Amino acid sequence: MRIAIGIEYDGRDFLGWQRLGHGPSVQAAIEVALTKVAAHAVEVSCAGRTDAGVHARCQVAHFDSDAVRTPRAWTLGANSLLPASVALLWAQPVAAGFHARHAARARRYRYRILTRAVRPALEAGRVTWERRLLDVAAMHAAAQALVGRHDFSAFRAISCQAPSAVREVRDISVRRDGACIDIDIAANAFLHHMVRNIVGSLLPIGRGERPPEWIAELLAGRNRDVAGPTAPPDGLTFLGPLYPAQWDLPAEVTL
Repeated sequence: MRIAIGIEYDGRDFLGWQRLGHGPSVQAAIEVALTKVAAHAVEVSCAGRTDAGVHARCQVAHFDSDAVRTPRAWTLGANSLLPASVALLWAQPVAAGFHARHAARARRYRYRILTRAVRPALEAGRVTWERRLLDVAAMHAAAQALVGRHDFSAFRAISCQAPSAVREVRDISVRRDGACIDIDIAANAFLHHMVRNIVGSLLPIGRGERPPEWIAELLAGRNRDVAGPTAPPDGLTFLGPLYPAQWDLPAEVTL
């Protein structure tokens, strides 16, 4: 039987999602817990890998098991074994054809920036700190150049292994929430460090160091070397993927 799961995690305790041989990962923590609940080895596949320090509000993954367990047993059993920084939100059986990565039609991220003179304490690790006020209107206007299907070579990491840099950004917004600024972006898929590189190029616009038209110039030029630096992982949260209604998953991950 194939089981889909929703996962929330604080990325500060991990070197990222992917299982590694030299440090803690979210994938390994989930697999260790589910293996004990299932009483057999479990391997999970996720909707989108996250880097070290990046959080997730509802990562989706799937695994196969012949163990007879209720959704409640999977959820409570795993949570009793997981570290405090990871929680299984839900578990449910899905059709055998479901694949957490391949079935997703969109993925959503939020990057949160705290703009104030004093560094964060309560939100440390969950926001990026910017001492100066930022021009949110200019950042939002600049970001609209990214909407649509484009070659995002200017915003991909050198280490990115994707065969193509073409992605489709469905929506991007920059808005203020008190002392914070939220940059929300949804796309069919993302390149390695794509969101952090976009943010790193929006920040100079917010500071008035670059005009809003700069983002369109970077996009057209496809040159990573002249774009802004990679923004820190602090403040980046994977909100989750979106799936067609046919898979009957919870509303928060359904189109």
